[in-house]
Amino acid sequence: MKKKIVALTGAGISAESGLATFRGSDGLWEGHRIEEVATPEGWAANPELVLEFYNQRRAAARAAQPNAGHLALAALEQEFEVVIVTQNVDDLHERAGSGRVIHLHGKLFESRSSHFDQLIYPMSSDRIELGELCEQGHQLRPNIVWFGEAVPLMERAMEEAATADVFLVIGTSLQVYPAAGLVSYVPTGCPIYIIDPHQPPLTARRNLHFITEPASTGVPRVAAELLQQG
Repeated sequence: MKKKIVALTGAGISAESGLATFRGSDGLWEGHRIEEVATPEGWAANPELVLEFYNQRRAAARAAQPNAGHLALAALEQEFEVVIVTQNVDDLHERAGSGRVIHLHGKLFESRSSHFDQLIYPMSSDRIELGELCEQGHQLRPNIVWFGEAVPLMERAMEEAATADVFLVIGTSLQVYPAAGLVSYVPTGCPIYIIDPHQPPLTARRNLHFITEPASTGVPRVAAELLQQG
């Protein structure tokens, strides 16, 4: 039976592929206040702005390529059962070849009904326009979990974390909840590898391994070590 690796990934791994991290040092995301483009209130106030913001994010994600960190995670599937729990909404993990990816914060390349959450559609273009409706006649919105909304896949992510043999934390500050709380579900004694140039505040655990490097170099290094251990 293969050992199970669960990896929690955040904005840091996508940033190395050229995608803007979620929030800049000035508190803005691509020049916009988070409240304007990533909350139900922002959507209610100006849906056109929100749609255009995500149309631009989609075009940027389409142009980006998986980096060595994404590829190293995908390669681990040759020897391990690998589950990726990502806070990212891009599809770089899938394009790198990873087979099991849980998108906690939604998927950039899906639209959904603004009224019926279960009506979700794959997107064939990079744009959602004002006036584009679901089959029930309601405006389509990005299938993104905004601030103030429930995280529907969190329970599944907790179950995966609770059955990990190895847990990786990659490119995330462990500041955004509920995703940051996943570490508390990891079994006692399970090795946790933290791969990030800025060490997140996680010290109250045993068997912690800090790799203060970007994902593009840190993940291949850890992957090689894990493959060697078998």
